[in-house]
Amino acid sequence: DDADRLNYKGMEEITDYIMAVIGELDDNPKLAFRKTKNESEEVPRFKVGLGVIPDYLFDGEGMRIDGVSEDKPAQKAGLQKGDIVVKMGDSTVTDMMSYMRALSVFEEGDATTITILRNGKSMDVRVSF
Repeated sequence: DDADRLNYKGMEEITDYIMAVIGELDDNPKLAFRKTKNESEEVPRFKVGLGVIPDYLFDGEGMRIDGVSEDKPAQKAGLQKGDIVVKMGDSTVTDMMSYMRALSVFEEGDATTITILRNGKSMDVRVSF
């Protein structure tokens, strides 16, 4: 019986506190809406895909391939898991963002030379999109 009375008293205090907070907020003017920058506007748009799964954990120079999709440009060009893309066409690839920027300039039907590192050796590979 005493436990019930204490429990009721505790609930009453919580309810009073919540009502006080609501009362405080209710007196405040409406919060101003502030637009944040739209991240999607800054991501390059792609008309083509290479058909690779990037290794997002790779922190070296370039973009390391973690997987290659069937019947896509990368597989047709002979790219393999573990290859590190360091150049696409005229663009140097230093990280994921520069890889995306380099890829965004190509259109369906374009072809380019991609420079990769495979087992520490530099190779040029011709890719058609």
